[in-house]
Amino acid sequence: MFRCGIEYPRCRWILPLLLLFAIIFDIIAIAAQSGWVEDEGAKTHYASMWTQCRGHNDQWDCKSLMEHPWAQAVAALMIIGLIILIIAFIVSFVALCCSLNITLLPLIGGLLILAVIIQIIALIIYPVKFNELIYEGYYDYTWAYGFGWGATILMLGCGILFCCLPSYEYELSGMAKPKYIYTSA
Repeated sequence: MFRCGIEYPRCRWILPLLLLFAIIFDIIAIAAQSGWVEDEGAKTHYASMWTQCRGHNDQWDCKSLMEHPWAQAVAALMIIGLIILIIAFIVSFVALCCSLNITLLPLIGGLLILAVIIQIIALIIYPVKFNELIYEGYYDYTWAYGFGWGATILMLGCGILFCCLPSYEYELSGMAKPKYIYTSA
């Protein structure tokens, strides 16, 4: 027999796990010291969310980017997005894993969409202002910046799922009758 559709009770464990991965990705993006951008070719200039460094091999001259208001805004928005994500993770764990509380699912979805908006703003401000103030050639955005986008995309997908799941209360609780594609007579 083939079951039609998603195995909804598994969503109760997978969604908080995906949010945990988003938290890890966000922490990697925020804490990365190797840089969000680096110059192409010579590798003599790189910048993270917090600092920019110039030099060669073992001699690097690093300066804080926190003297620029745009960098402070990016850092604040990324940290606020991470805090909202952690709150959403805790609430999702309580709502789905401890007991099934369908009424909290739209709240979790709303929190995640808010965090997505905040982080998209931060992830757009950074390259625009970096190119405006520091740009001196061709730069590549590195894996750390990519982890920021990865966390944001995970949050967006989970936010949409959390907003849609209240329509499937019986399926989530396991009380729905299974639907079969083929039945024998």
